[in-house]
Amino acid sequence: MESLEQLIALFLAAVLLASAARRMGAPYPVFLAVGGALLAFLPATPSFALPPELALAIFVAPVLLDAAYDASLRDLKDNWVPVSGLVVFAVGLTTAAVAVVARTLVPGMAWAPAIALGAIVAPPDAVAATAVLRPLHPPHRILTILEGESLLNDATALLIYRLALGAVAAGSFSLAGVAPAFLLAVVGSVVVGPALGWITLRLMDRVRHVPTSIILQFVSTFTVWRLAERVGLSGVLTMVCYAITVAQSAPARIPARLRIPAYAVWETVVFALNILAFIFIGLQIRPILDSLAPGDTGRFLKVAAAVLVTVIVVRIAWTMTFNALVRWQHRRNGYHPPRPMMRPTVAGGMIVSWAGMRGIVSLAAALALPPAFPFRGLIVLTAFAVVLGTLVIQGLTLKPLMRAFDVRDDDPVGREVAAARVTALEAGLMLLDREDSATASSVREEFSAHFSGRNTADGSAAADALHGELHRRALAAARDAVLALRASRDIGDDAFHRLEEELDWLEMAARKRED
Repeated sequence: MESLEQLIALFLAAVLLASAARRMGAPYPVFLAVGGALLAFLPATPSFALPPELALAIFVAPVLLDAAYDASLRDLKDNWVPVSGLVVFAVGLTTAAVAVVARTLVPGMAWAPAIALGAIVAPPDAVAATAVLRPLHPPHRILTILEGESLLNDATALLIYRLALGAVAAGSFSLAGVAPAFLLAVVGSVVVGPALGWITLRLMDRVRHVPTSIILQFVSTFTVWRLAERVGLSGVLTMVCYAITVAQSAPARIPARLRIPAYAVWETVVFALNILAFIFIGLQIRPILDSLAPGDTGRFLKVAAAVLVTVIVVRIAWTMTFNALVRWQHRRNGYHPPRPMMRPTVAGGMIVSWAGMRGIVSLAAALALPPAFPFRGLIVLTAFAVVLGTLVIQGLTLKPLMRAFDVRDDDPVGREVAAARVTALEAGLMLLDREDSATASSVREEFSAHFSGRNTADGSAAADALHGELHRRALAAARDAVLALRASRDIGDDAFHRLEEELDWLEMAARKRED
C-alpha cells in the first residue's frame, strides 16, 4: 500500500508541476525534469526504478504510436530530404563525434562503449520539442520536419546502440561485421510493421464494444513493440510503420462511436505517460550519483559537460550546413515545392537546430546497459546530464528564439481545412439534391449551417426517421469526400484529422437526438 501511496504522490507532483509550467508559459518537460531532480534529494522522496526495457515499452511505445498515427504521410514525403538528413546523418555524426570526444577525454575507453554512449545521447526527444513549439504555432514545414525526425531518429540510434552492445560482448567493433544485422533489422521492421497493422485491423473489425476496443488497442501496441524486440527488429521503426499503416485504413473502418472515446482515452494516457516520464528522468539523479565512486563524480561531470556541448554543436553544424546547401540550390535552380510551403530560411534552420532536446529514450537506453558494461557509471551520468542540460538550455530558450525570429507561414493546414469543408458540404448537398421533401430541406440547412460555421437549426425534425436516414447518408457522402481528398493528397493528415473530428461529433450529435 505504501508503494501505491508513493506512486499517487509522484503523479500528483507531476500534474502540479505541469500545471505550473503552463501558467508560466514554460515547456512542461523542463519543469518536470528539474522538479524531479529537486525532489530526488528530499529525504522523504522514495526511489523509483523501472527495468529499462519496461521503461521503453511503457513510456515510448504508446507515445510513439500516437505521434505516428497523427503524422501526415504526404507531408513527410514532401520533406523526406531534410527529415532523412536529421534521422541518418545528424544521428550518425553525433554518435561519431561523441565517441571521439569520449575516447579523447577517457583514453582507456574502447570504441564500442564510446559508440554506445554516442548512440544513447544522439536522438532528440519528440515530446520535448513539440511541447515547446506547438503552442507557438510554428510554420507547418518546420513542425513536420521535427515530428518526422522524432518518429525515426530513435530507430537509427537504438539500432547503433544495440550493435555496439553486441560489439562489446564480442570484444571488437567492425562496421563490416555489423552492417548485415543493421540492414536486416531495418528491412524486417519495414515489412513486419505494416503486416502487423493489417492483421490488427482485420481482428479489430469485429469489435464494437467501446471499452474492449480501447483495451485491445493498448494490448496490440505493447504486443507489437515486444514482438519486434524479441525477434531482433527495431521496436521504434516497427511501431512507426505499424501506426502509419493503421492510420491510413482505420478512419474508413472504425465508426465515430468507437473513435471519439478512443481518442479521448489515448490523449489522456499519452499526457500522463509524458509527465511521468520526464519526472522519472529527474528522479534518477540521486541513484546515479550514489552508484558512482567518490573520486569519479568530478571527472565524469567534465566528460558529461563536453558531451553536452558536442551534441548541441554537431546538430547546429549539420542543420545549418544542410540549410545553406538547400538555399544555394534554390537560388540556382529555383524553388519548386510539390505544394505551397514555407521556403527554407536561416531562421528556420536555427529553430530546427535548437530544437534538439533529449528525453526518456536516452535515459532508458543508458539505464538498460548491463551492470558489467565498461564505463557504465560514466555513460549513465553523461546521458542524464545531456537530457537535463538540453531540456534546460534549449527548452527554456526555444520560445524566445521563436519570437525573436518571428517565423510564420500562411497556415497551409487551415487553408486545406477550409477547402475540404467546402468539398464535404458539396458532397453532402449533392446527395440531398435528389430529395425535395421538407425533411431534406431541414437536413440541407443543418449541413450548410455547420460547414459555414453558423448555428445549426433547432432540430425539431430530428426525431423523424427519414430525417435521420438522410442525415446519415449525407454525412457518409461528406466523409467519403474527405477520405478521397486525403487519398489524392489534396489534404494532409493534419487537415484530415480536424475534419474527421468535426464529422464524428456531427454524427454523434445526430445519433443523440434520435435516441
